[in-house]
Amino acid sequence: MEIRQLRYFLKVAELLNFSEASKVLYVTQSTLSQQIKQLEAELDTTLFERNSHEVTLTEAGQKLVEYAQKVVVDADICQQKMTDLKDLLTGELNIGVTFTFSPLLTETVLEFMERHPDVRLNIIYKTMAELMEMLQRHEVDFVLAFKPTEKNERIESYMLFNNKLVVAMSNTHPLAKRKNITFDDLKSCQVAMPAHGLQIRNAFDNMTELAINELNVRLEINDINILLKLVSQSKLVTVLSEAALHEEEGLVGIPLEMGNTDMEGCIHMLKNAYIKNSAREFCRLLSQSRSIMKYSSISRLL
Repeated sequence: MEIRQLRYFLKVAELLNFSEASKVLYVTQSTLSQQIKQLEAELDTTLFERNSHEVTLTEAGQKLVEYAQKVVVDADICQQKMTDLKDLLTGELNIGVTFTFSPLLTETVLEFMERHPDVRLNIIYKTMAELMEMLQRHEVDFVLAFKPTEKNERIESYMLFNNKLVVAMSNTHPLAKRKNITFDDLKSCQVAMPAHGLQIRNAFDNMTELAINELNVRLEINDINILLKLVSQSKLVTVLSEAALHEEEGLVGIPLEMGNTDMEGCIHMLKNAYIKNSAREFCRLLSQSRSIMKYSSISRLL
């Protein structure tokens, strides 16, 4: 049994389509089928039920998925440890990022790439729930997101900076000069909201519960960049973290006067998991970047 065969098996088990799996794996379909048949012969069991319409996992195949995932992850960790023993930063670094963190990454990404040209960065933008699932499947090395409202025992969160919810609007908006905005103020506005599932929307909903129904919500959208453009070019207002407005021209963020609006920006990693040297280095550069320090509670005391 080879690690390569297990990787092939896991991809077919994920896609349940030999043709699609072969494209993703960059092998011919005949090669893929042959490797799976060799694996089945060695294990003396059928892993997939195949017919002209579909591919499904057998009971044995379903069980092998669990074992194969662990073997492949352990093999990857072993290879990474051997690389790290040479004190070289090479290979790939997979970073999961929620949408509102994106403005804070540019400085660190460019510096990291300049310092470590042998490391390939793969940055994945998704919702926090999706990224936490990817982290637990070892598909990303760490996640940059705000602190979740519910604790996950498998994940360790390290705080990078403090942040608050603000009401974002064009600097020409009639309320743009206000020192703070109340929920009653929002009732008189046309509101564009981040879509359900985005972390900022979850935080706002947790604070307001059913009261959001009292707002004149004209739009919901899951793309923060487009949301910011719409707000900057109209009289719409929205609720975001202050970090989401980082270096955005033509917009202001006014503190939301509504109980505890704190949001902690965090690095999330699997507990007791091996951490690549490249991951440690990226996190070090990020924590020392001007973008992060701007929102750090320590910098505000200096």
